[in-house]
Amino acid sequence: MKLDHIELSRLSISPLNMRAKRPPDIANILPSVRARGVIVPLLVRPANDSGDAYEIVAGKRRYLAASAVAEETGESPALPCAIMEAGDDAAALEASLIENFARLAPDEVTQWETFTRLVKEGQAAEDIAATFGITERLVRRILALGNLLPRIRGLYRQEKLDASTVRHLTMATRAQQKDWLALYDSEDGHAPSGQRLKEWLCGGQLIATKTALFDLALYTGPIVSDLFGEDSYFAEPDLFWMLQREAIEARRQAYLEQGWAAAELIEPAYHFHHWEYEKRPKKQGGRVYLTLSTNGEVEVHEGLLPRREAARQDREERSDSTAKADRPELTAALRNYLDLHRHAAVRARLLNHPGLALRLLIAHAITNAGYWTVGVENQASDRSAIAESVETSRAEASFDEKRRAAIAVMDFDPECVSLIGGRRHDPARPLVRPRRRGGACGGSDRDGRDAGGGQRGGRCARHPA
Repeated sequence: MKLDHIELSRLSISPLNMRAKRPPDIANILPSVRARGVIVPLLVRPANDSGDAYEIVAGKRRYLAASAVAEETGESPALPCAIMEAGDDAAALEASLIENFARLAPDEVTQWETFTRLVKEGQAAEDIAATFGITERLVRRILALGNLLPRIRGLYRQEKLDASTVRHLTMATRAQQKDWLALYDSEDGHAPSGQRLKEWLCGGQLIATKTALFDLALYTGPIVSDLFGEDSYFAEPDLFWMLQREAIEARRQAYLEQGWAAAELIEPAYHFHHWEYEKRPKKQGGRVYLTLSTNGEVEVHEGLLPRREAARQDREERSDSTAKADRPELTAALRNYLDLHRHAAVRARLLNHPGLALRLLIAHAITNAGYWTVGVENQASDRSAIAESVETSRAEASFDEKRRAAIAVMDFDPECVSLIGGRRHDPARPLVRPRRRGGACGGSDRDGRDAGGGQRGGRCARHPA
């Protein structure tokens, strides 16, 4: 490639120039060309073997602006040109398109026409993508416009059709395009556009292949691919629904075999409101719900239970737990019997370890434990049989023996009432007695209250000191 200045009269626009068929707007560069002329070289190549004429591959707007200035001034200046080798049409097309991409992106139909020429010259889609620095998918999208009837491309170029409609029409067969044009030309008919056009092409239902639960190899109908989107679609909805429902039923049975209480299918006509359900695991009767949409999509909700049933289940569980609590393993009388015997056994055993008893008392007194109090013993039973059983037990006999010794050491009258009981001491019976009011002596009962009207303090009325 070499640079040279070539007169206007020797230049013409090449048919390979991607803007050769459309008169460009030169208003924005005309003032600059008037003031300084053409600065950026035009891309040209020889138009004949003699080399006295050149065709412009890229730079049509600069050439037309220079021609307009020449008519105004009457002068015909030479323009700077970069001269390509002759005969390489593919290189000329690439150069024209690269320059126009860098300056102003052409419309899709113009890109398609140029890309189609490059394909005819032997260029593959990946080669075109590498040349222009775009993705191969974008190249294939533009080339997909070749599936359109010439009239549809013409309507698109004239901006009578929007981009969305044209891109959806690239998925249509030639017969579908003719039917669509018939609707477009009809006075009474209405040609679908946009998203409605895609549904029209897919038999009235737009069902993406990604929604299928079955193996796509089982589907024998046509599939429509959208080069301008990410999805492909089923062209025979009836066949899809037959296979989809078979797959749904198989999945529903699989959930039942896994131990779920139920697996229900929610048809598209019914709305599934998640807030009407509560989470419940499988072992608590949780169910599986499969919701089916009009577009074929299936959504699975595992471990749910209707709120009413969940509330009833909670009430039943609370009722069972309350019933168990109302039926204790031990009756009140038996519990009282065990508590009194346990108390007598611990008390008798603790008398053999006075040092330990003292340390426990001091420790609890120092730490001010809330469950430790010092007061008159209050272990008694309102049932005479239980009281008799405790009084005649081995633990109570041992405690009674040590208590007698303590009373003797303190020089109390053995015939006096017990400091703990409320009755006069009977030598033939232990001193522990069931709690009751009144008595022959004015001693205090076990909870420290006055028994029989005598004075408080646990002293015998006969021995106030």
